[in-house]
Amino acid sequence: MGKIIVIGSAGAGKSTFSKELADKLSIKVYHLDCFMWKPRWEVTERDYQIEIQRNIMRNKTWIIDGNYNGTMTLRMDASDTIIFLDVNRWVCLYRVIKRFFQYKGKSRPDMQKDCPERLNKDFLKFVWYYPKKQKLQVEERLDKVKNKKQIVVLRNKREIRAFLNSV
Repeated sequence: MGKIIVIGSAGAGKSTFSKELADKLSIKVYHLDCFMWKPRWEVTERDYQIEIQRNIMRNKTWIIDGNYNGTMTLRMDASDTIIFLDVNRWVCLYRVIKRFFQYKGKSRPDMQKDCPERLNKDFLKFVWYYPKKQKLQVEERLDKVKNKKQIVVLRNKREIRAFLNSV
């Protein structure tokens, strides 16, 4: 376990989990939100997204935190371990709302600078419908690589804590 991707819904706890795992394994963590956005929430170009991820994946070890479905297969192919935080949508919704108030007007530490935390109806809908839409795509991708990669699915705080304690 040295080339790890951490995926899951917004609010699942990917960044927090990735930081803790990075500390335990002494591996650098890369938060995709830092690379996929320019200041003021302007999205980076797809070619740049691919280039930056390939540069990260040239390292001997890494943890990459983030979904970004358009480039997920690239990360899955390069990883040896895929950790899917399959957390209940109510928990995810609570966390994104809590995060909004915690960082309101500021950029999160795992986010690009000059991208102050925001919350809108579309984002809340994205979190709510994640289990019916994006999760199904993730599960299809995981099924395709299940015999080639170590896949860890963690569904709640207890499972996440047990996994981190076992590392």
